[in-house]
Amino acid sequence: MLGAGLQGTLISLRATLEGFPPTVTGLIMSSYYVGYVAGTIIAPPLLRRVGHIRVFAALAAVASAAILIHGLFVNPLVWGLMRMTSGLCFAAIYVVAESWLNHQASRSNRGRLFAVYMVVLYVGLGAAQFLLVLSDPRTAVPFMVVAVLIALAMVPIVLSAQQVPERAAPRAVRLIDLYHESPLGVVGVTVSGLISSIIFSMGPVYARLSGLDTAGVAAFMGVSILAGVATQYPVGRLSDRMDRRTVVAGVCTFIMLVAASIVAFRGMPHAVFLTLAALFSGFSLTIYSLCVSHVNDKLEPAQMVAASSALLLVNGSAAAIGPTLAGSLMAAFGPRAYFSTLATLAGALAAYDLWRKWRRRPPSAHKGPFIGAQPRA
Repeated sequence: MLGAGLQGTLISLRATLEGFPPTVTGLIMSSYYVGYVAGTIIAPPLLRRVGHIRVFAALAAVASAAILIHGLFVNPLVWGLMRMTSGLCFAAIYVVAESWLNHQASRSNRGRLFAVYMVVLYVGLGAAQFLLVLSDPRTAVPFMVVAVLIALAMVPIVLSAQQVPERAAPRAVRLIDLYHESPLGVVGVTVSGLISSIIFSMGPVYARLSGLDTAGVAAFMGVSILAGVATQYPVGRLSDRMDRRTVVAGVCTFIMLVAASIVAFRGMPHAVFLTLAALFSGFSLTIYSLCVSHVNDKLEPAQMVAASSALLLVNGSAAAIGPTLAGSLMAAFGPRAYFSTLATLAGALAAYDLWRKWRRRPPSAHKGPFIGAQPRA
């Protein structure tokens, strides 16, 4: 998680320092999610063919090499191809980790295991932002640091004495049927992909264009990601006790107002700005979990694996669009378009949620437990 969290911010910041236009930077960062979608498709047959440990080790090695190539060749085309490669590798790595976790979990402890997993994920992603200040992002050194961190992740996996799970490839699911079963869930997962990819990929660009130095960029991204640690459990617990659609609408309305405040009041003290940025990101990073839980409330247990795979594919596809969309708008209207875009997306989802609530009765009172989950940076 340290390597994954540092590389996204590093590449985005370095691209800005090299003078890449925001649109080009957005395309480079979107390439990660194109590779991510491909990774979710190729991972299951790879796991079935060669096993979890070999897949993890091979793709971690490729991901480590890909980030080093960024430091050797500062070129938008090369970076786009390497970001795509990184996305493919990390998607498969996440499949390995989460399938292994599911294999070890039971109904009585799955929620707690995934809660710990999400805390570790966000702490790693958030803490990685502060590694930026240890070296000059204009040099190849931070790229080497990322490569070392990714390489070290192979050690506990290849030395693990745990039993390796045997998993069959997930069966296909028709997205149209999933949409008919839970329109809000599918639309919410899509919007979550747009929002989260903009935060992780274009947040450093926004911070740099707003006049922050490297330490300021690290602080902005750090508080934004670490805020997700504090919000997952209380928001999830609340959604277990009431209609999840109401919670989704409330979260989206709140973050829309927070983002609009940042756009409207540009001269606010920096501490207030960081607080609002943390509130926005912390709550926006719960949307995916809320929407996935809402979908699972409507499914039979045998359908959940296929549905999760389909939702991840939808989320990744939307995430591939987010950075390009935000980059284009920032190029046209300046850095303030960053939070304007995010506010618009959150407001649109809130409006759609309320419309769906008006069209359809509340779901059954019988709900599955909320399990925190989030697409990866």
